[in-house]
Amino acid sequence: LCQRSSGAAFVTWVGLHADQVAIEDPHGHLAWYASSATGERGFCTRCGTTLFFRSPRWAGELHVTRANFDGPVDRAPQAHVFWDTHVDWVRLDENDGLPRKVASQVK
Repeated sequence: LCQRSSGAAFVTWVGLHADQVAIEDPHGHLAWYASSATGERGFCTRCGTTLFFRSPRWAGELHVTRANFDGPVDRAPQAHVFWDTHVDWVRLDENDGLPRKVASQVK
């Protein structure tokens, strides 16, 4: 689903505690779209940029696209998730130290 919504080989998400995030939308451009039966994507109605993802599967979390941070974040990548659906035309370093989790392992 992330590949289809972004048009990219993968999306890098930063998971945050939803209750510790303040979203300011003074112009009312943020909208939520139910992209599946179990998830919603927050996007800008003005430019279409994907900004957020939330799902009961990760209750209490808000996932923010890494590309939308202006600077460093307080954590490094932790895993390649949904590895069973990765595109075969992107080669990632096998020695990057990150586990590769298939859908059944993603919690």
